[in-house]
Amino acid sequence: MAKNVKKKHTFFRKLHDKYRLVLMDDETFEERLSFRLTRFNVFIFFGTLSIFLVIATTYLIAFTPLREYIPGYADFNTRKVLRELMLRADSLEVELRQKDLYFQNIRNIVEGREVEEQYSDTVMSQEYFEIDELPRSREDSILRAEMEAIENYNEWVSEEVRPTQTAITQSFFFPPVQGIITSFFDPANNHYGLDIVADKNEAIKATLDGTVIFSTWTLETGYNIGLQHSNNLVSVYKHNSTLLKKEGDFVRAGEVIAIIGESGLHSTGTHLHFELWHNGVPVNPLDYIVF
Repeated sequence: MAKNVKKKHTFFRKLHDKYRLVLMDDETFEERLSFRLTRFNVFIFFGTLSIFLVIATTYLIAFTPLREYIPGYADFNTRKVLRELMLRADSLEVELRQKDLYFQNIRNIVEGREVEEQYSDTVMSQEYFEIDELPRSREDSILRAEMEAIENYNEWVSEEVRPTQTAITQSFFFPPVQGIITSFFDPANNHYGLDIVADKNEAIKATLDGTVIFSTWTLETGYNIGLQHSNNLVSVYKHNSTLLKKEGDFVRAGEVIAIIGESGLHSTGTHLHFELWHNGVPVNPLDYIVF
């Protein structure tokens, strides 16, 4: 028992034993610095240093941007920004789908198919083949002949769908040609535009700024040209004698795009058949244009 007490006193006494740490010049043995230390002081110093490092590391992790580089310590604002970006990406995807549906409906109008009301994922995923790669048959030849006889856009109208009048009235229309209207807008009899008689070789002008989406010829209506405008508007000009613009051209309102004529089997003389479509539905041009 006495030995244990003696050892404890010896241990505590050694903690307070004084030592000197001397820094000397290696060549001259001149004393540069000296420190008087004890084991207890050294223990206190390194203990304090360890506590300081722990506190400093915790502060850096909790209150500085460095925590973002540590897994599991992502900044809340970063997660908020990521969430906003995801919402924007979803919104852009919806907008792109709507644009794809819009352009698909324009192609449907041009090619004589029904207008789709909802976007179909199969529209973009379907495979297309070159005509030469398809097997030819008697039925195929008949189908080709029928498709070539169809006009380049669909004369289809739904009684349930009505255009938004506000979007159209905000546009300033330029009359495509000055003349006498001989046939009016009559959807009940499949006449979705106006027939305007004018002088021979009269210039046909664009009614609004827009882009040419088709410039071609069909058996029934001859030389046709169609323009895509803002506010989901499409204007169509039929029975021309000459087309002055090609697909993809951008034209200004009042710019000459064709010359009046009487091309096509359905023409009864020199005139312009003018149509105006909004959201895939034909509208009466007289409601918005003064001829």
